[in-house]
Amino acid sequence: MSQIHEQMVQFTRRGIKRRSFLRTVSATAALGGLGFRNLLAANANALRKEGRSLIVLWMRGGPSQFETFSPKPGESTGGPTKAISTAVAGIEVASGWEKTAKAMKEIAIVRSMTNREGNHQRASYQIHTGYLPSGSIKHPAIGPNIAFRIADKELEIPSVVSIGRTYGASYLGVDYDPFIVGNPGQLPANVATRIPKNRYRRRLGLMKNLEQDFAQNGGRKTVEDHSLLYDKASQMVLGTDVNAFDISKESDKMKSLYGNTNFGRGCLLARRLVESGVTYVEVNMNGWDTHLDNFDRVGNLAKQVDPGLAGLVTDLKQRGMLERTLVVWMGEFGRTPRVNARTGRDHYPRAFNIALAGGGVKGGQVIGKTNKTGTAVSNAPVTVNDLLCSVCHSVKVDPELKTMSPLGRPIKIVDGGKVVPQLFS
Repeated sequence: MSQIHEQMVQFTRRGIKRRSFLRTVSATAALGGLGFRNLLAANANALRKEGRSLIVLWMRGGPSQFETFSPKPGESTGGPTKAISTAVAGIEVASGWEKTAKAMKEIAIVRSMTNREGNHQRASYQIHTGYLPSGSIKHPAIGPNIAFRIADKELEIPSVVSIGRTYGASYLGVDYDPFIVGNPGQLPANVATRIPKNRYRRRLGLMKNLEQDFAQNGGRKTVEDHSLLYDKASQMVLGTDVNAFDISKESDKMKSLYGNTNFGRGCLLARRLVESGVTYVEVNMNGWDTHLDNFDRVGNLAKQVDPGLAGLVTDLKQRGMLERTLVVWMGEFGRTPRVNARTGRDHYPRAFNIALAGGGVKGGQVIGKTNKTGTAVSNAPVTVNDLLCSVCHSVKVDPELKTMSPLGRPIKIVDGGKVVPQLFS
């Protein structure tokens, strides 16, 4: 019995829930003695073979729900924004999102997002990690956490990529920290080497010798992290998968579909990366903190984001990739129903919207709603952690799986919340 308990503790640390242990043991016996460890590996390998992935289009600053996917024309809170029809009868979005409107059959809008955090840093951290910031621990972000479970370990390029800065893997290790792309229109810096590959490998061997000396003199942990990072980088430099970063190989027609902007190129790169086996890609779009000139600024942002979002969803659909790729358009919160004296909208976490497509999500629907003026959620509230649990459900990862933090505390992927069933039915 003590041996079983020890196994239970060990596998909990690797991400297995305690209450699932007895069911797993029973299943192991039924499979004629297949080891528990082998069963876990088989499950993880099955998910890797499915090639599921997640793309987050991150609207940094908090996009106004009224000027995106929850317009309130004619209301005192709606401002001058007009509503336009979409490809789905009865669903309207704000003007400026005409291309997204045409792709609405693949998109689900959640108009009933609600939260309490109105601070950029705290809300952004929460919606990326499933936890509020804590002084005692830095939580892994949802992308690295998912990649930790299902990423292809043989992939030559990083399994987590961010076009712009984002949150990292924390104690999950450098293997799952995001590879940052500054310019999605170019290959990453320093991936091309002008020296012969055999000479490059000799240089790597010399570096290994130097690292061993440093490790023997008290720097073992630093060397381990350094080696992991350089091994992955070298694999990318010496391999062929790095060509996934080269969007110059795409036709002019395809580039035009996404829009000739950094954001559009980022979305095109995201498709190329998941097509090559990358598990998580985040594409950043700054500028949504519209305390002043909200209507003009959102209009300019929509000109860049609208073709990128619609192009990505359409392209994934045409390539047969949308079913296994979840696309999430989101920011950290919404904007106030009241327009301030500077024609801006301020922070408002109480009621905002997001959009999702692919990954088993049923498109062509709206989930939840707000009251007449948009000041409060009136139906089917969805919390941040509900959203993250639904993301995990899409990629077939249990949000309650645990890893052991450096403090010796088991940490779930998401702290609470529940799957939003309407998204998948």
